[in-house]
Order: sequence, then structure tokens, then C-alpha cells
Amino acid sequence: MEITELTVHELQEKIKNKELTIKEINEAYIKRIKEKEPDVQAFITELTEQGLEQAQKIQNKIDNGEKLGELAGIPIGIKDMICTKGIKTTAASKMLENFVAPYDATVMEKINAEEMINLGKLNMDEFAMGGSTEYSYFKKTRNPWDLSRVPGGSSGGSAAAVAANMVPWALGTDTGGSIRQPASFCGIVGLKPTYGLVSRYGVIAFASSLDQVGVFTKDVQDCAMLLNVIAGHDEKDTTSVDIGKKDYTKSLQKNIEGLKIGVPKEFYGDGINPEVKESLNNAILQYKEMGAQVEEFSLDIAQYALATYYIIACAEASSNLGRYDGIRYTYRSKEAKSLKEIYKKSRSEAFGAEVKRRIILGTYVLSSGYYDAYYKRAQQVRTLVMNQFNEAFEKYDIIITPTSPTVAFKIGEKSSNPMEMYLSDICTVSINIAGLPGISIPCGVDKEGMPIGMQLVSKRFGEETIIKAAYAYEQKTKFREKYKPTFKK
Repeated sequence: MEITELTVHELQEKIKNKELTIKEINEAYIKRIKEKEPDVQAFITELTEQGLEQAQKIQNKIDNGEKLGELAGIPIGIKDMICTKGIKTTAASKMLENFVAPYDATVMEKINAEEMINLGKLNMDEFAMGGSTEYSYFKKTRNPWDLSRVPGGSSGGSAAAVAANMVPWALGTDTGGSIRQPASFCGIVGLKPTYGLVSRYGVIAFASSLDQVGVFTKDVQDCAMLLNVIAGHDEKDTTSVDIGKKDYTKSLQKNIEGLKIGVPKEFYGDGINPEVKESLNNAILQYKEMGAQVEEFSLDIAQYALATYYIIACAEASSNLGRYDGIRYTYRSKEAKSLKEIYKKSRSEAFGAEVKRRIILGTYVLSSGYYDAYYKRAQQVRTLVMNQFNEAFEKYDIIITPTSPTVAFKIGEKSSNPMEMYLSDICTVSINIAGLPGISIPCGVDKEGMPIGMQLVSKRFGEETIIKAAYAYEQKTKFREKYKPTFKK
């Protein structure tokens, strides 16, 4: 097996047994980036030279007998929404094309404390607004399973880089499905933690009450390991919750006898592709064989989640993006001749069409005369969604749904139809509205060989439960041993 095909825990084992060095591992990933990046287009900023220098320094420390952490020297990729000190952080927008972050986000401080090696900033939909990574100012990322298809979004660069073995794992952000949906499209594991479990300090804001940093990995064990690193209370983030230190790797158990699983019938309706339904039904049968108790139930309020999400998300985006005015650290139009023109021309020239669309919608629902009719009502429905999920988790340990109603679609297929693109999030947005943890794991492929994802959801701070359920299924089905990206064109 090639070095870049190994999981992080497999790499650790080979480092421990002196079968591989830190330098060899990073050289292999850098070679892989040079080989696959021209096709996949996952990186906005490559940091391969710096990464090689850092790898050599860490290798020298090891050779000198210095004691280092278990993750020292392991490569990682970072979504370009997360501030990295001294390195460009663009949010895939012309507005921040030349912005160099003066500080590290809290999650980056934790990554750096482990002495992991950042090999680059990864592509995304502009300001995380999109479901295909086609809305990046810089490039369109392609799906390693089929280069004519999207990798999902907004964290498509992170998902594609992991699936293409250009990094062993990566960080992303999830506002309405931006980790889970691309993980599903790219056949890897993607976890959105509970809102408040991972600090958002230093993460460029899209919708502050929905955004959450999470992880992309090749398997569930790596997912638990990386969550151990980034989770934890942060005084710099007022939404951060202190639940104490947990070791999520202790949840990696195969025995799920008696696990209570709820299957909400509203998530298996007419809009779900038949092959996706079939894969999910087969996965549910697997859980029954492993001793889980499965029951269908109704989660009818979820049908209002998509409209609720887009009202709340766009309203918060309208507010958050007001700071990009051409005055301070952002793009400024060269054509502007007055203060008013600086605002108008800079924002008109630097924001993409999807960002403008969401700002306009968000401003509308917050405006006088419409606030009560839309934004206030959306917040009331949000409470109903949260309450119904809470009621469900009084009965069930986890809820299983499709991650996406379809497999990855063709590049350009939905980008000209915003409503169709928004429907790609129909299975994931309610989880963000309720602030719950959700994980996507691969559960099969369609007749064309494209991966299908299954979403597992639990109560707030129930990451241990979904990690346990995901790990048990993964060990039973061995998806990674059966299927690999083909890079077909």
C-alpha cells in the first residue's frame, strides 16, 4: 500500500516501528499533491516547501531523541475559512484575495501545538456559501471519483484533498451541511460536532449561530483522534461550551447491541434517489444484524428546516459580511472616487453572485416590515425543530438519514439554478438548526461507482454515540477496502 493511502493511525504505527520517517511521509504527500492537484484543484495556497522544512526539523528532533507528541509531523490541510498566522486566508473570495491573517484561529493553535504540518489552504465556495465548490473565486475543485463532478461544498477542497490522498485529514466548516455533504460525495468520513464543542474564534463568519468547525478523515478512528485535538472550551469564543475533556477514541467499539436507532420517514421521501434509499436500507439492515433496535418514526417539523435555515443563514450573512467595505483590510475598487463609491463598487466587484444573492435575501428578511414575517418566524420554527429532535432523543440513541438526496452531480449541472442547489442540503440543515452533532460515513456506491453517504445524528454533545455507531458499521462493511477514487475524466 502507498504511504498516502494509509490512515493517520496506520502512519503512527509505522513511525513507532521505525518503518517510516516524518520526512518520508511528508515527501510522499507533497509528491502526491504535485501529481494530483492539476486535476483535482483542491488547494488555494500550497505550503509544500514550508511543510518539507518543518518535516526536516521535526525529524531532526526525533533523531536527537527529543520527546514529541504522537501527531508531530503528520500532514494536514486547512479550509481557507480558518485564519492561519502569516498565511493568506481568502475565504475563496476576491474580497480577501490578499488578506494575510495576523493571528491563528484557536483550532490552528491546537493543530500547531501538536506540531502537525499544514500542507496548504484548501478551496471552498466563497465565504462558505454553496454546495459544490463551484462558487470559489479562484478555481472549481473536482471530485476524485469522477473529475467531471463536483466534490460537494462548501468544504469541497478539504473533502477532495482527503479523498485524493493529498492530505491524510483536513479541517472544514459546516453551516448547513458543508462537511457532511462533501464527505458523502467524496466517499470519506466527515464530522460536524455539536455547536459550541469546537471554538469558532478566528474562523471567518458566515452564519454565526450555525457555523461549526469539523473534520474530514479516511476512517472513523482518525475522526475521533482529530476531534480530540480540536474540541474544548475557549474563553475567546462566547458560544464555546465547557463540557470537560473527553477521549473520543474510547468510543471506538464494535459492540452496539441494544443501540436504539430512529429512522425519520420524512428523510426518505420522493426527493431521495432510489439508489441512495437502497444503500441506506441495506445499512439499516446491517445495524439490525449487529443487534441494534431500529424503528421508523415521524420528524415532520424537518420539512420546514430548509426554508428556516436559508432565512436565518442569509440574515446572519448579511450582518457578518457588512464589515467587508473596501476601507480596511479588504479589496478596494480602483474606480471609486468617493466614499459611497468605495462601498458600492468594492462590494459589487469583489463579491460573487451567490454571496450577493444571500446578502440581498438576508437584508430583505431583516428589513422593516418583513422582520416579523420572516426572520422572527424562522427563529420560532427553529425552536420547534430543536424541541422535536429533543423529544426524539428521549427515545432513540441515534437517528439515521441519507447525507444527501443524490450522489455527486456534474459540474455546472446546478450552479445556474440556485433553488436546485439549495435542495442538496435538505438532509443536513436541520442538524445545524438544532445545534446537533452529525457524521457522514460511506455506505455504498451507485451503479456508476459514485459513493453514497449515510448521516448519523445524536443529541447535543453525543459525539461518542455517533462515533461508536459509525465505527461499528465501518468495521463491519470495510468500504475503504472495496472502493477507491478512480479519477476518471
